[in-house]
Amino acid sequence: MTTTTTPIPDQKKVGMVSLGCPKALVDSERILTRLRADGYAMSPDYAGADVVLVNTCGFLDSAKEESLAAIGEAIAENGRVIVTGCMGEEADAIRAAHPQVLAVTGAHQYEQVVDAVHTYAPPSQGPYVDLIPQPDIKLTPRHYSYLKISEGCNHSCAFCIIPDLRGKLASRRIDAVLREAEKLVAAGTKELLVISQDTSAYGVDTRHETRSWKGRDVRAHMTDLARELGQLDIGGGTPPWVRLHYVYPYPHVDAVIPLMTEGLLTPYLDIPFQHASPKVLRAMKRPANEAKVLERLKGWREICPEIAIRSSFVVGFPGETEEDFQYLLDWLEEAQLDRVGAFRFEPVDGAQANNLPDPVPESVKEDRYARIMEVTERISAAKLRDKIGKSIPVIIDEVGEPDEDGDIGATGRSQADAPEIDGAVYLRNVRPDLSAGDIVDVLIEDSDAHDLFGAACG
Repeated sequence: MTTTTTPIPDQKKVGMVSLGCPKALVDSERILTRLRADGYAMSPDYAGADVVLVNTCGFLDSAKEESLAAIGEAIAENGRVIVTGCMGEEADAIRAAHPQVLAVTGAHQYEQVVDAVHTYAPPSQGPYVDLIPQPDIKLTPRHYSYLKISEGCNHSCAFCIIPDLRGKLASRRIDAVLREAEKLVAAGTKELLVISQDTSAYGVDTRHETRSWKGRDVRAHMTDLARELGQLDIGGGTPPWVRLHYVYPYPHVDAVIPLMTEGLLTPYLDIPFQHASPKVLRAMKRPANEAKVLERLKGWREICPEIAIRSSFVVGFPGETEEDFQYLLDWLEEAQLDRVGAFRFEPVDGAQANNLPDPVPESVKEDRYARIMEVTERISAAKLRDKIGKSIPVIIDEVGEPDEDGDIGATGRSQADAPEIDGAVYLRNVRPDLSAGDIVDVLIEDSDAHDLFGAACG
């Protein structure tokens, strides 16, 4: 744990703008935690900051544009800006657009960005008095936390430059991951969202080394990690929700499904399928085993009927024909995934896909995007409609204020819903003592294409 210190008159303050995926958010939390340990305070706005950090995303051209715009806003509002994150690997482009930036560092270069803050906003000198130990800084609500288990990726997908930005797979020691998770749960986390570039590959680079944990040896392996996380205690013998993201469907993924029926793992898998057409998958340099995946989905649902599968798909990849796209739509009808996101293909500087023939016109991308969303929304609406009349567990994210009639509403999520990317459960007339982070049973009364509506039981 880090510690807070007695306030001092000239204590330097740091502001943070964090863009991109949850993995980048974890990087931001680690940077801010380290800076607080060095005596800095955090500023909630530009005006109060001695220096502003912008943690950028560089995955797509649209993300780069957003990052450059955020840097420009920070410069306009504050003037003293340090850039880090994935787009930090393109320092020349950043300085060409914004020559005023003080420093540029790359993805997960914690020491470099902290050194830059020390250089341009030196920590205040003076006596520091340690007070009460505090949890690390979190940029998410207290009741859920992202748990990053590795950096980098060993895949070479044609549309992706993540290995160039973040390097090859580098798994964290399993005892370090479990120690962090235990600390998060002790600080009030009710839901652990396990993230990486490839969660299924956790430990491959270390040959699944074992470490001592609680007097026993545990392997750096996704299944072992999930079981250990599910044995943590959030109070009263209740395990936290443990949600797996970025799970490539390797054969050993089958072994985590029984953990869901045991209550050790949230019945939810986020699997980046990206497409279904064998031809497009080969062009993407991804496994083309869509038929076997359908068999496995069926098997998983037989073992754990309540499992929710989410995925994302790219439409308009170079060379994608109407036949390929219709194959994807037909596959989705058969797969009946619970949550689906879709993206129009965008060229990324340095990606192999940029050199592929037969680019898809933008108008065709738009048409296919609209069609895939129509199919997936229809499937989602039918699946959510089937939940009406059932009681399901819901984690509360926000409790509202009483209306003119004194009724209090709340917003939460079912086990089928990850924060920010999936749907919500809206509750009516909840108990006055209900708080964010509470897990309650909710009777579902209505639904639409994305969300559920109901009332807390009891």
